[in-house]
This record gives sequence, structure tokens and C-alpha cells, in this order.
Amino acid sequence: MNRLVPLLVAALLACVALPARAVLVLSYHDVRDEVAAKGDPDGYAVSTRNFVSHLDWLRAHGYVPVSAQAVRDARAGGTTLPPKAVLLTFDDGLESVYTRVFPLLQAYGYPALVAPVTAWTGMDADGRVDYGPRALTRADFATWQQLREMSDSGLVEIGSHSHDLHRGVPGNPQGNVTPAAVTRIWSRAGYESEAAYRERIRADLVASVDAIARGTGQRPRAIVWPYAAYNRVANDVAASLGMTLSFDLEGRSAEGDLGEQGQASLDDGDAGSLARLLMFNNPDVTDLAGELRRDVALTGVRAMQVDLDYVYDPDPAQTERNLDALVQRVRDIGPSHVWLQAFSDPDGNGAADALYFPNRHLPMRADLFNRVAWQLRTRAQVRVFAWLPVLGFELPDPQLQAQLRIVASDPADIPRLDPRDPRTRRIAADIYADLAANSYFEGLLFHDDAYLRADELPALGPDPAARTQALVDLTAELQTAAETWRPKLVTVRNLFARPVLEPESEAWFAQRLDAFNAAYDYTALMAMPQMEQAADPRAWLRELVAAVAAQPGALETTVFQLQTVDWRTGRPIDGAVLRAQARALVAAGVRHLAYYPDDFLRAQPALPDARDVISARAFPYIER
Repeated sequence: MNRLVPLLVAALLACVALPARAVLVLSYHDVRDEVAAKGDPDGYAVSTRNFVSHLDWLRAHGYVPVSAQAVRDARAGGTTLPPKAVLLTFDDGLESVYTRVFPLLQAYGYPALVAPVTAWTGMDADGRVDYGPRALTRADFATWQQLREMSDSGLVEIGSHSHDLHRGVPGNPQGNVTPAAVTRIWSRAGYESEAAYRERIRADLVASVDAIARGTGQRPRAIVWPYAAYNRVANDVAASLGMTLSFDLEGRSAEGDLGEQGQASLDDGDAGSLARLLMFNNPDVTDLAGELRRDVALTGVRAMQVDLDYVYDPDPAQTERNLDALVQRVRDIGPSHVWLQAFSDPDGNGAADALYFPNRHLPMRADLFNRVAWQLRTRAQVRVFAWLPVLGFELPDPQLQAQLRIVASDPADIPRLDPRDPRTRRIAADIYADLAANSYFEGLLFHDDAYLRADELPALGPDPAARTQALVDLTAELQTAAETWRPKLVTVRNLFARPVLEPESEAWFAQRLDAFNAAYDYTALMAMPQMEQAADPRAWLRELVAAVAAQPGALETTVFQLQTVDWRTGRPIDGAVLRAQARALVAAGVRHLAYYPDDFLRAQPALPDARDVISARAFPYIER
């Protein structure tokens, strides 16, 4: 098993009665007698003792194990699941699923889904699989005879974990290795075409389906995606081959909607993939119970917004040094998220002159976004969101730009394209789709260019709420375009402070807090008193928090974003001031914080200040 850095599940929630259209799905790999209590070289191994304790705890606390077929039927609407339904899944097809797990399933009468990688099952005698601490051989995997015996028992359904997609492939010119199921393979000839990608996925899944049908006598009806990496195109291919039930690992993780109590919702409109809780680092029964009882709604966002323009340099070697500096700084600070610029704005007017990924409409300044995002995820262990404009694109065709550009009432406003024009909507949707097809990220930050002045585009009508909704609808289209290739994205949108403090100013921005909190997972409120020229910044922040708190539930989804530079003077905000602002916000009930910008090349904000303000660690000290 080629160990890409594991995409660990963030959480599932409280152990109480659950709705009939939700299921807790647990993901296991190897179950062995001898596994270190913690820190085993194979982090995916669970001891037999702990596995048995999980089964006992689930039974004692009212969980009802169900089969994959029961989940399939419930999703189709034919039946309902019992409260606290749980599905046990086992990945990779290791020998222990037959020698350790299967006897226990028989003893308890618990059904399960087993998903082998068919290229590993019955591989050649001299075959080897890189599986964490050691290379595995054919003897380490269940045989086809054993898989057939489990299938014939009626307790175990055999699904596919792909034929040969459980590996990394070159994902960009810099040589990053990314999951094969979602990557357009890079070679000297360029990127794999969409048609070639689709054919590669289909050929692999056909090979897996055929192998399982030959080996067990049953065609698989479920696909378990390696590394939880999939997209709607791949899911459609799987469904066309009869695998209509699909599993990832994280779903939307802590930030999204998995259904009540963190379970995978069967009402998910994403064509299939259900979230699973990964059993990692040999959890004992206390670990399992604690994870199921942990309310992730109380987990705060701590986000750094980073300019990719700071990373880019015409000299590739300098770009790599800049990237190393960024990764090290993010590791040292320890935020939960990085909101990473995916566009280039060298003139600083707020619009995209170029993009940092292959696309159909704008110049590509450098093929850099995927490289930096993957390095941040794998080396700094943060969630990366792509930060892109909504309307602010400067097209290379000056005639088309002139046709589409909004005639701004203020020349200092960000150059924006007319959202009413189908050409604008198509161009923006193509850009978001191209980003998702070529890059790793887990969410979208919609830039602060998505606004309309009261005297702009009068054809939209005078109703501020309708104008606000028109831009919300556009961002929904962009999200849909991206989610074809990068499902279950978490969404964040920038919001200016004035519409919160002065609701009547919605007419001048086409922005409103309650509309944003209804439409997006988070709203990034620009809590920037220096930018707003507040006479008393602390009093201004208190007023801003009070205005948000006055709206029910708004503090749960509003990220207060501080500024680290006074753009009027060009000077950094004093570290003590930044700390005091962050602490005052938290003391006032703010749950989520961000700041912009982080100048990692000049270490601004200073590391102690940045760590104090934005670290997600309980004790934010530098790791040694």
C-alpha cells in the first residue's frame, strides 16, 4: 500500500438515538493480535482485543449493525434503518479479515462490507505491496477462496476497493504523487486529457468488477474509494458498472453536513459517497466512545489566508525555497485551515490577471496551486481551501472584457464582470471546474469581489435582497461546477462589515449576513477596524460581535477575519494589538478566527503573535 498521508476523519458526534436515514460507518483495515497500544508502525492496524471491545461497546450502547444492502435499500427509499444503525467496513482485503474478523462477525452475527484491492488479491508469488512499515506479499492478503467463503456466508458483502487505484501517480510538473482515482496524470507530454482519465477509471473498475465476479461468483455493488479520493465522474462510472453505493472517509468532516449526530446521511445529494470514521492508531473503547460523543460543532476554525503571489518567483528554485518557508511557518503556527490564493493579482486591484492552475480562459502564471496545496496538506497537516474571485477576472481578450465588464461607479472598485451575462457565468464556472479537476483542496473561499453597488446593473432591479440573492445563486453555480471534480466542498464567502453594522448598506454591497449564513458553511466577516478607519477599534469590534450575536446561530458559522497590515500606511499591525483583538473577540463569544495576510517571507505577524492568535493547538508551542 503506497502510503499517501492519511486523510484522517475529523469526527462523528454524540451517542444518542439517530434518524432512520443516517448510518454510522466504521472503517477498519488490519486486525491483529499484536499491535502496540499507541504508536504502532502500522497506524491502520487495530488489535483483536480492541476490535472485540468495539463490538461489545456498540452492542451495549444500542447500535444496530446493518448490512450494505440495508443501507442501499434505505437510500433507495424502500426501507428505513433502525436508530443508531452502524455498518462495519474493512479495506484492502488483508488476510486478517478472514482469520480474525470473520470468526468474530459469525460469533456476533454482525454483517460487514469487505473491499479488497483486486490487483493485490492472488497477485504473483514475487509480488510486493508497499504497505507502511513493510512490504506485503501474496500471503498477507485473503485468497479468492476465502473471500468467496465469506460472501457465501450471507454476512459479508464483497465490494471493490479498485483494481489498481490504491496508489499515487504524478500530479503536477513538480512531481507530487497524488491519489490515482482523482488525478489527471502529469507526464512530459502534459496532463492526461479528460477522455483519457475517464477511460483509465473505467478500465480499472471493469477489471475489479470482473475479478470479484470470477473470484466470488457475485458482482460487487459497492465501491470504497482508496484514500477517500473520488469525484462525481468516477462515481458515475462505478454506478454504471452496478456499484451504486459509494464510500469515502471524511465526507465533509467537521465542517459539513453529514446528517444528524455526524452520521453519513442517506439523503446526501452527492450521487453516493458516504462518510466513514477511520479507525486509526489502534483506538481502544474509550477512544471510540469519546470520538462518538465529541461535539465537533464546538470546534473552532483558525485560518490563515495566504497569497500565492508571495510563493511564486520566476526562478523555480526560489519558488521552492519560498514554498518550504511557507510550509514550515504553517507547521510552526498550527492553524486548522489555510485559505490559499489560486489566482494571481500582481497589480493589486483585486481581480485575477492570471491563474495558478491549467484552465481554459486566463493565462496560467505558473502551475503552482496544486503543488502548494498538496504540500500544505501532507507536510503541514492543514485543510486547504481555494480562494478565487467570483466576478473579478481580467480576460486576455480586451474586446470581451469590455463587453462583460461592469461599469463601476467608483474607478477604485475591483474590475468585475456582469453576472447577468451567460458568458460571465460560463467563464467563471469553467474556471472553477478546471481548478477542481487539476488540484487538491477541501473548500472554497469566495473572494470579496462579489458585490454590487446600488447604481450598478439597474436591470437587476432595486430590491437589495434580490440583488444579494443573485450573487448567492451565482456562487452556487460555481460550487456545483467545482464539485463535479471535488465533491463535498466546504464553502466560505467574504463579507464586508458595513452590511452587518448598517443593514441598510446591503443596497451598496448586495451582501447580507443572514443570507450568507444560510447559503454557505461559513461567512468570513472582515473584522478589520483599521481598514474601516474606526476611531476606537476595540469598541468597533465589540459592536460588530454584538450585531452578529443578535442573529440566532450566527456566531456558529461566522469567521471573524482580522487584518495584519494597515493598508493605509503599509505598516504591520502591532503584535500586541493583534493579540488583544483576537482575545477580545474570543472573550465576547466568537468561535472562529482568521487573519489576512500572512507574510511568511518576512515572518509577519511575528511567530509568537501569529501562534497566539491563530493556532488551533490547545497548547500552541513549536513542535520539536
